[in-house]
Amino acid sequence: MRVFITGSERGQLYWELMRTVLPQFEIVSGPARLDITDGQAVRQQLMSLKPQLIINAAAYTAVDKAESEPEQAAAVNAQAVKTLALVAGDLGAHLVHVSTDFVFGPSNGEPFVEQAAVAPVSVYGQTKLVGEQILADTLPDSSVVVRTAWVYSSHGANFVKTMLRLMNERGEVGVIADQIGSPTWANSLARALWRAAELKTSGTLHWTGAGAASWYDFAVAISEQACQLGLLDQEAIVNPLTTAQYPTPAARPHYSVLELTRTWQTLNLQANHWRKDLTTMLMELT
Repeated sequence: MRVFITGSERGQLYWELMRTVLPQFEIVSGPARLDITDGQAVRQQLMSLKPQLIINAAAYTAVDKAESEPEQAAAVNAQAVKTLALVAGDLGAHLVHVSTDFVFGPSNGEPFVEQAAVAPVSVYGQTKLVGEQILADTLPDSSVVVRTAWVYSSHGANFVKTMLRLMNERGEVGVIADQIGSPTWANSLARALWRAAELKTSGTLHWTGAGAASWYDFAVAISEQACQLGLLDQEAIVNPLTTAQYPTPAARPHYSVLELTRTWQTLNLQANHWRKDLTTMLMELT
């Protein structure tokens, strides 16, 4: 099956998709410096390559910056999705699209199921939700939305690598302790996307690492495991902060754990606990 993947070689998910591709798939695209917001260029390239599968790993993910750049965020996270959906329909291709836990709003403390009410509290979340809705309206039977959260990898920029740098430089960090989610190794997410593509799954799925943590818990685990692996000379001091103590331009959900059971059953694939995946990823940095 011929596959076109949007995104950048600098992106952690794109990189993980490239190194986990299943043998029955043939990549017919690289990043090729394609501007995902240039509808004409996207259509021209896709119609030329004629992929049978499109994986949309491109996204505007600068959550805080999106508050001051809503048009740019919408161009990537919404309008570009419509272009991909329309071209996929013309080609008879299946479209796998990555979305986010940020489409959800207030929580009662229970993990969000796929059909839970959406109420994004940031521009980023709003634009990603519009992208989901466009896909559902344009290509409902030949597309799947895979929501994820807190993605990290040994490649690219992410929370884990930022923490390692700060811990090495300062020996002490302050991290938010009242926002709860599920850390997700991009390699695990990539494997789930390939499985969804293989099965030509449609609808909406959730994929993260199993379990839940605060950003504080995540940072403590990074410090502990990095020290054991020799990436830190000694464990860093991690100080818990409240959201109020660390204000940001964009609001963030206080609890955005995603329910995974249906996805595990649909894909016949189960995620590792996030701590296990964190260890595996950190070993790649040794």
